[in-house]
Amino acid sequence: MVEKAVEFAVKCHEGTCRKGTCIPYIVHPLETAVIVSLMTADQELICAALLHDVIEDAGVTKLQLEKEFGSRVAQLVMEETEDKTKSWKERKAATLEHLKHASMEIKILVLADKLSNLRTTARDYLLMGDEIWQRFNEKDKSQHAWYYLGIARLLSDLEKFGAYQEYKALCDSVFGNSYE
Repeated sequence: MVEKAVEFAVKCHEGTCRKGTCIPYIVHPLETAVIVSLMTADQELICAALLHDVIEDAGVTKLQLEKEFGSRVAQLVMEETEDKTKSWKERKAATLEHLKHASMEIKILVLADKLSNLRTTARDYLLMGDEIWQRFNEKDKSQHAWYYLGIARLLSDLEKFGAYQEYKALCDSVFGNSYE
């Protein structure tokens, strides 16, 4: 099932790159799946990590995912999918609100996704400084800090995982230490 999800994700993200880079987009879902696999052996959750952006970014439907990977994988992906008709702030606020009551599985999936994103951002922040924020739709660093630090607070029940510790350290590196 995981191999099938890799092939599906590769096909869906073919020809796309990470925002502001030449890095093939598929690197992100692959990295997200590796991070998930370090926290759980749940094959369906690992598949959801591989597929987490196919609805949002590649036009795949929930029905297609159900047909190919089953209803649980499709539902996990749906819970990680943002509504692109909303503004950046509305989407991020909805994610933070959802995390207040999300299952442990969804929290693991979100942590892996956001850690992968933050690794790229932190690396490029070291190279570019505050200029990095210009590559994003939301260009205000304080808004990114609000979101990423909010994620850290809402995922604190995952602190036993190295991925969470790395996430917090990267937040500190990019945004400073402010976990009130």
